[in-house]
Amino acid sequence: MIKVAETAREKVTVLMKEEGFDPSNDYVRVGVKSGGCSGLSYELKFDSILHEEDKLFEDNQVRILVDKKSLLYLAGTVLEYSGGLNGKGFVFNNPNAQRTCGCGESFSL
Repeated sequence: MIKVAETAREKVTVLMKEEGFDPSNDYVRVGVKSGGCSGLSYELKFDSILHEEDKLFEDNQVRILVDKKSLLYLAGTVLEYSGGLNGKGFVFNNPNAQRTCGCGESFSL
């Protein structure tokens, strides 16, 4: 399961509306791909289509889609948002990551 912190929920809601998505009907798609400084990097985008291979989670009024391959890497992750002058944007607090890069956008197991 993937959890969504309150700060991330607020930012996701605003961004989805700005991009023409409906937070109550559409999804946040979270995934993992090869690349980045540490070997794997996170993907986050909005989507309106639920595919057969997707796993659907809902937390804090955010509907999250994760493909089956990425689910193994993301189980237990908390999506947060850090704003302000030194904010990093969306942050993945992943208990499965053994090493992360300085920017927090990639990790390894």
